[in-house]
Amino acid sequence: MKPDKEKRAQLVEKFQDIPIQAGVYQIRNKVNGKLLVDSTPNLKSLNGRSTSLQLGSDRNAALQREWNEFGADSFAMEILEVLKPNDNPYFSVKDELKKLEEQWMNKLQPYGDRGYHVLK
Repeated sequence: MKPDKEKRAQLVEKFQDIPIQAGVYQIRNKVNGKLLVDSTPNLKSLNGRSTSLQLGSDRNAALQREWNEFGADSFAMEILEVLKPNDNPYFSVKDELKKLEEQWMNKLQPYGDRGYHVLK
């Protein structure tokens, strides 16, 4: 095995060993301070969100427009909070993530000139 392939295999194995964590994250525009707050059951999937922005196919049109305008280096993806694991059989990751995301939305108010969300 070539050294590069071996190193890559080791990195893949190391990445796969990282436990899956659910949480809330933000995408912050470093130019104008606008925020997008979102949650995911797998924080490893942030790479996928970045890829959708790179490909021009993100589901948030306003964020995508500014990503295209300012470029990837003008944005930061930051984890706001990791959902704490819970052994309770009635614990719902989906429900708890929704509550956690709502808390961060209330705290940061990423609407209008402050963010990429529309007030409901």
